[in-house]
Amino acid sequence: MDNRLIFEKSDEGRKSNYVKKPAIELKEPGQILPANLLREALPLPSLGELEVVRHYTNLSKLNFSLDTNFYPLGSCTMKYNPKINEELSSLEGFLNIHPFQSEACLSGALELIYNLEALLSEITGMKRFSFQASSGAQGELTGMLMIRKYHKVMKNKKRKVIVPDSSHGTNPATSSMCGYETVVVESNPDGLIDLDKLSKVVDGETAAIMLTNPNTLGLFEENILEVADIIHKNGGLLYYDGANFNALLGITTPRLMGFDVIHLNLHKTFSTPHGCGGPGAGAVGVVDRLTDFLPAPVIDKKKDKFYFNYKIKHSIGKVRAFYGNFSVLVRAYVYLLRLGREGLLRVSQNAVLNANYIREKLKNDYNVASNKPSMHEVVFSCTRQKEKGVPALDIAKRLIDYGMHPPTMYFPLIVKEALMVEPTETESRKTLDYFIDCMLKINREIEQNAQTLHDAPHTTPVKRVDEVRAARNPDLRWRFSAK
Repeated sequence: MDNRLIFEKSDEGRKSNYVKKPAIELKEPGQILPANLLREALPLPSLGELEVVRHYTNLSKLNFSLDTNFYPLGSCTMKYNPKINEELSSLEGFLNIHPFQSEACLSGALELIYNLEALLSEITGMKRFSFQASSGAQGELTGMLMIRKYHKVMKNKKRKVIVPDSSHGTNPATSSMCGYETVVVESNPDGLIDLDKLSKVVDGETAAIMLTNPNTLGLFEENILEVADIIHKNGGLLYYDGANFNALLGITTPRLMGFDVIHLNLHKTFSTPHGCGGPGAGAVGVVDRLTDFLPAPVIDKKKDKFYFNYKIKHSIGKVRAFYGNFSVLVRAYVYLLRLGREGLLRVSQNAVLNANYIREKLKNDYNVASNKPSMHEVVFSCTRQKEKGVPALDIAKRLIDYGMHPPTMYFPLIVKEALMVEPTETESRKTLDYFIDCMLKINREIEQNAQTLHDAPHTTPVKRVDEVRAARNPDLRWRFSAK
């Protein structure tokens, strides 16, 4: 494969211009615009169509995706996106609409969002949802901004937010962005929230606690009702980070657990392709007492007509332009309709089964971070391997040679040499067995030839790199200059 940049492949005089000559005579830009508004000619490479097609086809082969191989990235739910979702979200009526169209022209799209909200409300126990947020992190920020506005309207003097030490990194960041002091609560030896330590830091100044359940160790917070009681008695609210909701579909709801505000990653739990910066959607749901604080507008219905409702009493305003990433909402809606109640339940049951299958098969060779049963993901601690000179990083790099994306590494931070594996519900037992066999083989390689792991990966176009140097001194190879 020719790994040169497309600019380096340029050949003077080559072109692939098949645009028909227009029927009308077009003026040159210089005949229309003043000289100071004209741009310099773009230094585009000169290539034939076949060369362009081959270049980008070869580049696409370098991308790792769920459509090619196993992608067990823990806490991110990198699961298969059914192609029917893609097909239906690409229908012309969905793909080519614009939010500046009149509501009469958008009635079908508004009805879809309205129905999706009703489904998610039933699944989670929340009263209403907003779909403006473009990601889980922005959804998280949206939820916490509503909590801040709520306390302001209620004249509650709150200054701090509780965050477990096993939380996602976005949780303390969001708390700080909303102007709160972040108070970290340590986990107990089982990897769950320590109730005694929580009780000592919660008081009348506590605005909220931010929780993921199951938590980032892949464990269900068994004392969640006690946690909710402690927070609510002090006038605080519970915020639910929905990154791990893949484990609970059809089993329980955040509302039953006592949560007041939640976000769901539609690009994780509800199948839209995840990664590479988008597309995403952070659906934000709230209980009754917080519906007046949702971002405006929400979608409402009156006499069989759907419309944007901007009349939200204490709305925090908009959190992004227009009304969210609509194509992601279409995919989630298709996914929900296709699976139904029983299908969603099987999603979580199979996700939990797959994670515990991997756990049981590898627990004798790799330390498991907790003795409690896993939910949808399992965290291993490669401390035994590190003692033999092979850290978790080497194991992750070696997995690339076997055609798999590495699991999440060194997270959660409270686990030394962590590898976090989330198989999801969409992988077959055959795939899981292959992953397990590779992990066992890698463990044997540590005894036989550890250097193989230190130098991994061996089969990729780019081999092991100095990651610190690569981040600080990237080689962008920009050698083309316009004449």
